[in-house]
Amino acid sequence: MKILIAEDDPQLGDALQSGLRLQGFQVNWVRDGFAALHELRQSDYAIVVLDISMPRISGLEVLQQMRSEKNSAPVLVLTAHDANHEIATALDAGADDYVVKPVDLSVLAARLRALTRRAQGAAAQSVISAGSVSLNSVTREVSVDEQSVNLSSREFDLLQALLMANGRVLTRDHLEQQLYSWGQEVDSNAIEVHVHNLRKKLGKDVIQTIRGIGYQIKHNVQS
Repeated sequence: MKILIAEDDPQLGDALQSGLRLQGFQVNWVRDGFAALHELRQSDYAIVVLDISMPRISGLEVLQQMRSEKNSAPVLVLTAHDANHEIATALDAGADDYVVKPVDLSVLAARLRALTRRAQGAAAQSVISAGSVSLNSVTREVSVDEQSVNLSSREFDLLQALLMANGRVLTRDHLEQQLYSWGQEVDSNAIEVHVHNLRKKLGKDVIQTIRGIGYQIKHNVQS
């Protein structure tokens, strides 16, 4: 299990990295928020451990940026203060659990394992299938006939919207609203290009064009 630790205290960071590795975790450790965001954009992590009080960018800001970028990895925050408002703020921002310093390594490891079990359970319940195509909304993985397929972020979001429509036809305007922010400039053929790319990757018959209306996936959707 690959874990990212973002902790600016060198003594604590080194202790957490060494201790969790002994417990069987694969650990990367960074010392500030900028490094944490860079690492999260470069690699996938099963869990992220964030110190709330870090230089340059706080743990809370890292967490908020993660969620705005649709990174759904479970996050456990470390706080030096047993302050209810700080804990509540972190949980409201998308944290999944917290530990108050000083950290008991055995408790931290147990909480990380619990977060992993919870995430795996959520992932199992978040698979949508239609015909040979399966999509996991938590891990953002897609497969065809159990073979993994690499999609861009917008291709994934478009496929997810069509699958969740459960056979209904979605108009181009509706799909643009799902894929793009309000006020964002969108090429007139953007949806058509994404559909074309999806057909090349998933099979030409997966997405149906309803002329003059929009697109649909006809197969019965299972979740």
